[in-house]
Amino acid sequence: MNPFFSLRLPVFQTLMILLFGATFFLPQIANSQPGGLKVGEKAPEIIQTGVDGKDLKLSNLKGKMVLIDFWASWCRPCRYENPNVVKAYESFKNSKFKSGVGFTVFSVSLDQQKDPWLRAITEDKLVWKEHVSDLKGWGNAAGQMYGVTGIPMSYLIDGNGVIIAKNLRGAALEETLKLHLK
Repeated sequence: MNPFFSLRLPVFQTLMILLFGATFFLPQIANSQPGGLKVGEKAPEIIQTGVDGKDLKLSNLKGKMVLIDFWASWCRPCRYENPNVVKAYESFKNSKFKSGVGFTVFSVSLDQQKDPWLRAITEDKLVWKEHVSDLKGWGNAAGQMYGVTGIPMSYLIDGNGVIIAKNLRGAALEETLKLHLK
C-alpha cells in the first residue's frame, strides 16, 4: 500500500465529516437568530413598571419608530452604547418615517435595584420617558419573552409594531433610521 495514500485517508475522512457537518448544521445556524424573534415578526406587547411606579405599554407608541433597548446600569457595554442611542433619539425624535412619525426608545432594564437604574438614566442623559423594569434582572419577563441572552440587545420596530432590525450598534442605528425616512 502506498504510504502517501494511507497518510491522506484520515485527512480525507476528516474533511468528509466536516463537509457533511457543515452541510447539515450551517443552514440551521444561518437561519437562527439570537433573541428568538426575527425581523418581519410583530413585536410582542411589553407592559412593565416605569420609573414613577405606573405601568407603561409598548403598544402606546404605535405609529412611531421605536428602539426596544434591553440594558442595565451594571452593564458596561450598555453604558458605552447609550451615547449612540441618545444621539439617534435627538436626531430622529421628530422625523417622518415611511411607517410612522417620530422616533423614541422603549428602555427595558435588567436591573434588580431601582436606585442604580434611576441613577444610570440620569447620568447617561436618557431623556425619553419610556423606561421600564420589573427589577428581576435576567428573569425580566420582557427579556425572557424577547429571548434576551446578552445585553445590550435591541429591536427596531416600525410604526406598525413590526421588527425591522435587530441589535443595531453605533452608527448602524442612525444609518438604518435614515433608510426608513419618508
